Parts: sequence; C-alpha cells; structure tokens
Amino acid sequence: MSDSIENLLERRAILGPAYRLFYDEPLFPVQGEDVWLTDHTGRRYLDAYNNVPVVGHCNGAVVQAMSEQAQTLCTHTRYVHDAVLDYGERLLAHFPKYLNRVMFTCTGSEANDLALRMAFAVTGGQGVIVTANAYHGVTHLLAQLSPSLGAIGDFVRVVQPPLTQSEDAAQAFAQEIRAAIQSLQDAHIKPSALLIDTVFASDGIFAPDEGLLGLGIDTAREAGLLIIADEVQAGFGRLGSDWWGFVSAGFKPDIVTMGKPMGNGYPLAGVVAKGDLVQTFADTGRYFNTFGGNPVAMKVGMAVLNELEQRNLPEQVDTLGETMQEALLGLKELGVVEVRGKGLYWGVQLAATDTQTAAERAKFVVNDMRQHGVLLSQCGPNMDTLKIRPPLTFTASHIEIFIQTLSAALQKQCLVNIK
Repeated sequence: MSDSIENLLERRAILGPAYRLFYDEPLFPVQGEDVWLTDHTGRRYLDAYNNVPVVGHCNGAVVQAMSEQAQTLCTHTRYVHDAVLDYGERLLAHFPKYLNRVMFTCTGSEANDLALRMAFAVTGGQGVIVTANAYHGVTHLLAQLSPSLGAIGDFVRVVQPPLTQSEDAAQAFAQEIRAAIQSLQDAHIKPSALLIDTVFASDGIFAPDEGLLGLGIDTAREAGLLIIADEVQAGFGRLGSDWWGFVSAGFKPDIVTMGKPMGNGYPLAGVVAKGDLVQTFADTGRYFNTFGGNPVAMKVGMAVLNELEQRNLPEQVDTLGETMQEALLGLKELGVVEVRGKGLYWGVQLAATDTQTAAERAKFVVNDMRQHGVLLSQCGPNMDTLKIRPPLTFTASHIEIFIQTLSAALQKQCLVNIK
C-alpha cells in the first residue's frame, strides 16, 4: 500500500468524514519554501492558491522571530508585555487615524465574532446583512452568516454583490440593502451591521472600484448599521499598495477584521475599530482571549509586517497584478467568460460547453494543473470560477509558469461549442 493511500485511510479513521480534501488525487505535502510546496515523493508544486503564507512558506525571518520568542516567553494579555503594544502600534499605523484601537484573536472567525459582539453592543440590534454567497467563518454565529456553507440565521439577510463596475450596479446594491433593512424591521429585528468581504471572495471574486459600494454603505449607515470590513481575504497588501480592500474601494468602515495572512501561518487575527465603539463594548463587559495577543503571535506579526514593508511587497503587487490581468485576459478565446480581481487575487470565470458545465470545466482545470505542478482552486456560487491567490512573493517568472500551465489545461477541453 502506498504512503498516500495509507495516510488517507488513517485520516478517515481518526478525523472522520466531515473534513474535506482538495483534488481528485489529494496532495500530500511535506515541505514548503517561499512559493513552492514539495510532496512526499519529492515533487515540487507552484503554489498559486495559499494566501495564508503571505510572505512565503516557512519565511526565515518569521520562523526566527517565532522561535526566539517561544524560547523566551509565551503568556497572555492579562500580564503586561511590550510585544503586544509594539505590534499594535505598528499595525495601527497602516490604518486611517480614526481606526485607533486593536484587539487580538487567533482566527478570522474569532475576529468576525468579536466584531459582531461589538456591533450588537453598540447598536442594541442583532440583524446582520451579508452578500449572497459570503463566507465569514466557522463558529456557530459566523456559520449562520455564511450562505456559502448552507442555511443562514433568521436574523440574517442577504444581498447580491455588485459584480460589475457600473452606476446601475451601485444603485442595485443600495436598493438590495434598503430592502434587506426593511425585511429585518418587518420581522421586528433591529438591524445592527453590514458585513462585507472586501474582495467578495466566495461570491466569485471582485475588487470594487473606488465609490462603487458608497451608495449602499451610506444607505446602511443612515439606518444605523455599523459597517464591518472583513479583510481576512483581501488585507495585508493582497490587492496592492492600498493594503486594504476598503481603502481600494474607497469607503470608511467602523470596524475591520483581519486573519489568515496576518501571521503567515501562525494563528493570529484581530479587530481594528473606532475608539468610541471599543469603549462602548468595554462598558458592557470584558474581553479576554487566552492565546490572542500572546508574545509569540505578536513577534510573528511584527516579522510579517517587516517583510511586507522592507521588501515593498504590496507595491510590487501593483505591478504583478497588471501583469497577471493582462496574461489572464489573453486566455479569453479559451472559454473564459470574465476575469475579475486585483493585485494577486483573481477569479477566472469559465464558460460551459455542450459537454461540460462551467463548474465541471473549472474542476478539470484545477485537477489538471495539480497534475502538472501548479496549485489553485475554484469558487463562486456556481463553482465556475478559478481562484488565484498566491503568496505575495510571487514574481513575473512564476506568473509565466502559471499562465503556461493554465493555458495548456484550458486547451485540453472541448472548446468548439462554448456557450
């Protein structure tokens, strides 16, 4: 029996069936380095999927910071330590001045949960508006706010995201929010928050132009809702030198949540908010997280910021994003419906053929590229969109490898009768 098959059988026996695996032939990685993963046979794969190692797999500076602090002290925020203050100050420097308080968690789910607790405390309401196929986390509360996982809570209303850059889309988004607010009020549920993934990742990936969301956000704010920007996917330079999706989209959130890339793989996440909101929340009760804000996490976060800043990675993403967009648009004749995204976060929506649905085509491409040494995934409400989000240490040469492999996979499909 091969090592990989034995591992799968053991995994099923120990973990049970709720866990899911990628690819028809699951990947068995044993080592990571920068933008590459190596499997148990020694084969290397170009990683165009994992946005968590934002400064590269096993980044030396991050590993060193983690190791040194782990050998010195790892405790919690009920004791005083410099690391949480130093990192908090550095992190807040990347936000508008009005967002002047930070609270730490371990995961993006925890961050979104904390943000909603804050919103509920400040507004006195519990109604939340999210987009139609959003994903915001795995806790009991967040699962009810994640239509992509299944049924939503009765205190939740969904709106269609504006997936085109137009005035009509902006108006439609505002109207949907207006209707969602009215629906909550009709059900005697006080609206509390509009929660937005700023790159609409699970909705099919879309980076809104500046101002596109403004009318909808103004509509929500006028009705007393707080605006929460979920930057777990888009944040830390993923979209370029703006650093945050809300900056790129040109709106001012009341609360911002972060996770995934914040610790480059180490569990680190957080919430940034207006000081008066944090004060109101504190007046209603205390906040404590055993591991959130521990010294090791803070040193890791500082190392990630150092790498992003000193290597000018967000600024490089601006240029790489243009290169990626141009290359992806060059594949239009291979059954590509639309290319959406910005920086190093892209969605490539595929067309159906007479013999395959668009989702089947996307699945084929993902598996074919995996067989040829490049990793990506698929997303969207119809699972017809290729999801591309590599570490920010990607280069033009990596993009060339990626595009060549993607082009070859698309050319293998029957493109005679593209719908």
